[in-house]
Amino acid sequence: MNLRSSWVAETGQTREDTRLTQLGATTPSNPIQVRSGILPGSYDGQYRVSGFWMEGAGGTMQATVHEGRAVIQADSNQGAYPVTLPETLSLTFADGDASNSRVDLVVLRVYDDLYDDSGFTKAAVEIIRGTPAVTPADPALPDIALPIYRVTVRAGTSAGTGGINWNDDVEDLRTSVVAIGGILPAYGDTGNGAYPGQYRDSGGSLQRWDGSAWVAYPSALGGIAPAGTVTTASYTGQYRDSSAGVLQRWNGSAWVSYQQVPAWTDYTPVWRTDTGTAPSVGNGQLAGSYVKTGTVVHVRIYLRIGSTTNLAALAANGNWSFSLPVPPVSTSWKLDGRVLTAIAFDASAALSYQGSALLSTANGGTAVSLRDGMALTNDIWDKGHPFAWATGDVLSVHGTYESAS
Repeated sequence: MNLRSSWVAETGQTREDTRLTQLGATTPSNPIQVRSGILPGSYDGQYRVSGFWMEGAGGTMQATVHEGRAVIQADSNQGAYPVTLPETLSLTFADGDASNSRVDLVVLRVYDDLYDDSGFTKAAVEIIRGTPAVTPADPALPDIALPIYRVTVRAGTSAGTGGINWNDDVEDLRTSVVAIGGILPAYGDTGNGAYPGQYRDSGGSLQRWDGSAWVAYPSALGGIAPAGTVTTASYTGQYRDSSAGVLQRWNGSAWVSYQQVPAWTDYTPVWRTDTGTAPSVGNGQLAGSYVKTGTVVHVRIYLRIGSTTNLAALAANGNWSFSLPVPPVSTSWKLDGRVLTAIAFDASAALSYQGSALLSTANGGTAVSLRDGMALTNDIWDKGHPFAWATGDVLSVHGTYESAS
């Protein structure tokens, strides 16, 4: 028979059938096995897990294990064993070795003669004694056992020497288990989830297993996950706050910064005139840089006249213009707003002239019609305006505009 059932056949149901098909307090670990663990809960509701709590008597080698219920998974062909301790139980640890410490394990153990030839069919709370050693290790576990405590018995320990240090030498190994579909109260090592959509309470937040990681919930569904709670996102477009305080978005394979950090990009403007010979900067300097965030562009253009700049060859009333890094939007009122600032510096006189520039979509985007901003003259700036340009003079154009895309 390869399909086991409970309470269907009138006769013939075995203990094995019952264990294999029981559907009570079990958390799946795979399609046919469940997690071993202790059922959560306490008498007053203050503690996540109080079942099988162990407390030691000070100055002794004795401890008391309190009542509780648990499920112990055996091999896949055996099923899971539900066990109950209905009342407290006393345990006595053997005295420590004279020279070396050892590690003992307190376990919930199942004897099943059908499988282990032990001659017993029972469950018990036992101490599995370790071997004294310079570096003691856990003893081997029986075939069907759930470790609930690790106790270090130090060399020379006995009731006459003060007994076991119950505060420092006892490690709680208990893990929790709940019915399928229930929210697992994380206690001890819960390990990976069994299926996407499984939930656990981590103690501070509700988490969902997404198939590869426990993801905070509901921040995994539209909210911003707090820093440190999410390693791998559960879907493209999820957001989290990084440990550096930067908002990040999951792009399907990696977390990328969503808060774009502005950075200047250099470009070389093209210097033009309306008529005559084209300008050549020679040993002067013509440079530009910009920042583009969405359709907002910040730009700055710098021209310094050199001794070999071809000013003499340029036409009078040439009307200078300079190319922009990206095309501006073509809406007329946004072009005709003199949104760029122009400053001309006469190095020989140490005077600055305040001006402005218009935007144009010509030639892929241009700053044109550089003029005095104080209404002193309406001449467009060129080699003779607002003063006679010479070596060392500087023109700066800067401002913000809306790009076409």
